[in-house]
Amino acid sequence: MVPKGFIRYQVLESLAEKPMSGSEIINEIENRTNGRWKPSPGSVYPLLAWLQDNGHVKELPADENGLKRYELTASGRKLLEEQKTIVAEQRKKFEDYRKAHRDHQHGERFGPFPFMPPLMGAPWSTVPPEKAVQMRRTIRRLAEAFISLGDNIEARGFEETFDEAQKLLNETAQKLEEINKRLGGVKKDE
Repeated sequence: MVPKGFIRYQVLESLAEKPMSGSEIINEIENRTNGRWKPSPGSVYPLLAWLQDNGHVKELPADENGLKRYELTASGRKLLEEQKTIVAEQRKKFEDYRKAHRDHQHGERFGPFPFMPPLMGAPWSTVPPEKAVQMRRTIRRLAEAFISLGDNIEARGFEETFDEAQKLLNETAQKLEEINKRLGGVKKDE
């Protein structure tokens, strides 16, 4: 799920670097998110039309291949600065939220998540309470370790560590899938 305003911010950020076509913007956003998200043309082109109608971008004459590119106007640069302020405020709130949950280590909530992890739903209600507590603690530790690892990799760019973590996560997912298969379950993508 993409947060509200994310695509507008990404489009404005992309156009702040240089004029781009809609398809170039889509590829740029996919690169910026390390392939985690690629917006659809159905979300980018209507946004470009809205930005153009409101004077935030202007369409440049088509190049020799007929490609239309857009560039930010002064109004678009101002909107981008407003968006940067909003993004900074959202990041601060998120970090404050994470810190509050990290500091609250002895509670039996579900770690850094405000929702109940899937493993703790109704199917797990028959698990003895002491086992459920152990599972919640393990899931909380896993989630906190995963988030911290992501922060460290992002801050320091440890490619080798990233590869090691991805290998471990793949092995863990495979083992959980094997247990599920042994129990007669089906994988979500089957």
